[in-house]
Amino acid sequence: MSLAGSPGQRPPLRRLRALVEARYAGHGRGIEEAAASTPQTHPDGHSRLRLLSYNIQAGIPATRFRDYLTGGWQHVLPSRRRLDNLDQIARLLLRFDLVGLQEVDGGSLRSGFVNQAEYLAQRGGFAHWHLQLNRDLGHFGQHSNALLSRVRPTRVTEHRLPGLIPGRGVLQARFGDDDDALTLLIVHLALGRRARRQQLRFIAGLVRDRRHVVVMGDMNSRLRHWRDLDPLRDAELHSPAQDLPTFPSWQPQRCIDHILVGPTLRVEKVETLNCLHSDHLPVGVELRLPPQVRLASG
Repeated sequence: MSLAGSPGQRPPLRRLRALVEARYAGHGRGIEEAAASTPQTHPDGHSRLRLLSYNIQAGIPATRFRDYLTGGWQHVLPSRRRLDNLDQIARLLLRFDLVGLQEVDGGSLRSGFVNQAEYLAQRGGFAHWHLQLNRDLGHFGQHSNALLSRVRPTRVTEHRLPGLIPGRGVLQARFGDDDDALTLLIVHLALGRRARRQQLRFIAGLVRDRRHVVVMGDMNSRLRHWRDLDPLRDAELHSPAQDLPTFPSWQPQRCIDHILVGPTLRVEKVETLNCLHSDHLPVGVELRLPPQVRLASG
């Protein structure tokens, strides 16, 4: 990015941005080539899709509880280690077709002014990506959800979730046309139970008239806390990964990251990936789509 004026004339934050961008320029080259040469699962006439949901904690690696204290500064300031960690995440994404990300930074000081969704899309070889900015703290934080996709979405819509504290959202993508489109929602729900119930009712309303539905993300709750909530029961969503703990990544105990699927979608595989690139583990599923779901290519 070009910045006007000489270094001595720039405001302090602009000078810092120029220094950070210069330091990070060209980092991570070569991963795109690895993505291009790695076999991928691509949809065909009777489509199988591999989906992944991952809270990446703004690219901050986590190996133990005390990292919250010793590495807490990384939530404010940039670190060269963060880009190395994002490169490792990009390698994990190579075998997936649709990826939903939470706690993505859209390009602020702490990320080295790197749009992490775009970075991972480029390094992972994804042709399509979309960032939903939910909490804009300017230069100090761009808290977002993101979609990375090898399949062309026919429509992407952003929604704000209800709740006492603003800053939560739903990123909704549609793949295909008419009533047989695949509807994918990427979410990051509130910590409070009452707010989560409001948000789940809102989500149920978005999918009530859809036939082929996936809702995935960091739901900050074990399923037993809201499994019988009426709107979700009406939507007939269920989680094949409800017994897979994802948090904290170094000693998983809580099942709070989920991929919910509708009754028309057949789950052929479900897994968590054992890695320490965030304080959450990623959750992946392989789905067989009904033949009437036609996905756009390219």
